[in-house]
Amino acid sequence: MPRQIFNHQPSDRPDDRPNVTEVDRGPPLVQPDFWINWREFTPARIALGRVGASQPTDALLQFSMAHANARDAVYEPLDIASLFAQLEGPTECVVVKSRAADRAEYLRRPDFGRRLDAPSLERLRALQQRLTPESNSNPDSGIDLIIVIADGLSALATSRHAVPLIEALRTTLQGWRIGPVVIAEQARVALGDEVGELLNARCVAILIGERPGLSSPDSLGIYLTWNPRVGRTDAERNCISNIRPAGLSYEHAATKLVTLLEGAKRLGATGIALKEDDDETQRIR
Repeated sequence: MPRQIFNHQPSDRPDDRPNVTEVDRGPPLVQPDFWINWREFTPARIALGRVGASQPTDALLQFSMAHANARDAVYEPLDIASLFAQLEGPTECVVVKSRAADRAEYLRRPDFGRRLDAPSLERLRALQQRLTPESNSNPDSGIDLIIVIADGLSALATSRHAVPLIEALRTTLQGWRIGPVVIAEQARVALGDEVGELLNARCVAILIGERPGLSSPDSLGIYLTWNPRVGRTDAERNCISNIRPAGLSYEHAATKLVTLLEGAKRLGATGIALKEDDDETQRIR
């Protein structure tokens, strides 16, 4: 059988060359959602698109990074030295600690985070005697407001936002006798009650890192309690939440706190008895 020889010669005509790009290009890998325009109104993870029945890789990686940031915020230690250095000049500061020995115990035993350890108790008792030695005989000689800076569940939030918030408060708080700033480590909200009681303060405001979210690992909250005493409940507090540049601004948060403070002074109470939007509070504002 004679051998056949095929001589393939490349063609110079462009139409004869296959367009690889067109052959390989199929429909877009990521199928967008029809409501994708809504994303400009919220930082929430909506309209991420899909690849088949799954999330796009980019969205999955961003979610994993946000989750890692939230976990890091919970375990990051409070930089007490930095806070102390920023505040010590214009404001006297004292550092205290809860009964939780470390972060692991703080997370396992929330009750330990609500009470001061023994050295902190003695430190605050000595401070109270130095600040108001005549307070036992003259109830009007005490402190109107104690500000507590606490790590809570996000030391990152406290480190970033507590000092700028206090600076904003200095320009809005007038006529209030403010005691030293208390920096509290491994602290829960209720720790402020014991601090305020020991320092004989009429009111305590605790600035504390809130539980991190996937879009906000650095959210700061303020919890305000009139006549602080150990055993106060959350129903006896007012809360201002989500203080950060992407949430409630420092100036707005300071204004809201002053409004609540004036309302608390008028009512002699905070919590469910004090409504930010009632007629009298609106008049104060």
